[in-house]
Amino acid sequence: MQRMNFFCVLTFGICRLIVIVQFLLVCALNAFSQQKLLIPMDAKQSNHLKAYGIGFWALEHGVEIDWLLNYRGGSFAIDNTNEIANECRIRGVSFEEMSAAAAAEIYGTIARDDNNQDVIRLEKAPKVGVYVPPGFKPWDDAVTLALEYAEIPYKKLWDDEVLQGKLAQCDWLHLHHEDFTGQYGKFYGSHRNSAWYIEQQILYEKEAKRLGYKKVSEEKKAVARAIKDFVGSGGFMFAMCSATDSYDIALAAENTDICDVMFDGDPSDRNAQQRLDYKKTFAFQDFTLEMNPFRYEYSDIDIPPSDPVPLRDPDTDYFTLFEFSAKYDPVPTMLTQNHVNIIKGFMGQTTAFKKRLVKPNVVILAEREGTEEVRYLHGNYGRGTFTFYGGHDPEDYQHAVGDPPTDLALHKNSPGYRLILNNILFPAAKKKQQKT
Repeated sequence: MQRMNFFCVLTFGICRLIVIVQFLLVCALNAFSQQKLLIPMDAKQSNHLKAYGIGFWALEHGVEIDWLLNYRGGSFAIDNTNEIANECRIRGVSFEEMSAAAAAEIYGTIARDDNNQDVIRLEKAPKVGVYVPPGFKPWDDAVTLALEYAEIPYKKLWDDEVLQGKLAQCDWLHLHHEDFTGQYGKFYGSHRNSAWYIEQQILYEKEAKRLGYKKVSEEKKAVARAIKDFVGSGGFMFAMCSATDSYDIALAAENTDICDVMFDGDPSDRNAQQRLDYKKTFAFQDFTLEMNPFRYEYSDIDIPPSDPVPLRDPDTDYFTLFEFSAKYDPVPTMLTQNHVNIIKGFMGQTTAFKKRLVKPNVVILAEREGTEEVRYLHGNYGRGTFTFYGGHDPEDYQHAVGDPPTDLALHKNSPGYRLILNNILFPAAKKKQQKT
């Protein structure tokens, strides 16, 4: 009887184990039983920029996405539904339908150790904020142009909202082409008599006083500190052109006055250079300030100097994206996804960053080969990250004040704009995959 009971128990245990194994097999098969929709991001994609908008739209509707790093230009794989397919058709985005078997084969290929590829799961659409002054136009800034064209929603914030702590409502923040030093973009020498310059100074001074500051420069320092706290608490910050170096300069100059009398009503500190604190900056160190108010330049960080603009040949001005390990360095890999690795250059008030002034812990993402020009960089601060991208508009080589807006419908496959949109999607990745 005891032997019979033992065999009964053993048989029951084996049957139970078989059921569990069968259940696990079914679950594993179900993971690839759903047909996939592949949004290719190589040369076969008809509209790269709007493809990012499809990804954002899917995340907003609770659909997770797999970002296939280094696979066909950083393609996206999504569960195939009529809604997503129709949205792609409406927006003019190319897509391919994949069977479960085809998807499994692609995922298996990506997982191989000898492939510099990986799969990153995007889970939730980030809340996007753009730091812009009142009355801005979307075409004043490449990032807002990209957001508008890709149909990605964003929230506008300026000094009042930042100092009230409303950055907590955002996951990702872009800095419009702001001058955080309080010198009004160093346009004094060329535009001090222009109506727009005079109006801007009146607006900024009025706002500073309303918020309780005697000087615009002091108010901008407070804003810079609040943004730094946002990043330290886990926020993602992205800046282009003059918002990059002017931001770091404002942090370094927290305890000194670098503004001359025409900017804040009193002379600058004679010892301002010696009183800079490079430990407070994100990306740059050991830079030298440009204290001449008539020069259209903040410091020696920028390459080439903005005044006078050196003669450069746009036909030969290119920069190269670095290649990173998709499996071990997922963040820089996400930020450099593209269908080409050599990008057409473009200028701005801050065009590129001098390599010897970049802090050693900052990751260089792209540079102009054979020069000291860093075009694109990324780093960590606290629990968050910052990314700086040189230049004003990837499809307007030498943008000037008053130039007409760029029509992205004419540049829907722009590699330079793709780098901007990479930054908007990467905060959606699973947090454990964002570590660098």
